[in-house]
Amino acid sequence: MIGDKIHKIRKRKGLTLTGLAEKANISKSYLSNIERNINKNPSIQVLRKIAVVLQVDMKMLINGEDEVTQQLEEEWLVFIKELKDSGVQKEQINDYRKVIQFIKWQNECTKGDN
Repeated sequence: MIGDKIHKIRKRKGLTLTGLAEKANISKSYLSNIERNINKNPSIQVLRKIAVVLQVDMKMLINGEDEVTQQLEEEWLVFIKELKDSGVQKEQINDYRKVIQFIKWQNECTKGDN
């Protein structure tokens, strides 16, 4: 549920209920009701405020995408942008796959030697 996610992320980020409520410009009691799943359908505007303060994508709060998945997706997007910026073309990706497969094979061979 949305409230559980907000609570978990808030705690992980070291924010108090009061701190998050103040930074998001919502009442502490309203935030508490959301976190305890008493208010199960907060408005998009409220979720946006909370997401901004928690520095997470609002989709994560709504769709259930967890923070780890979101971070991994962002890391992949950054990696792809770096590849593109370095001049790698889409057509070259298969060549790089072959290199990755070779490295994987090499690592598996090394494990077998131990």
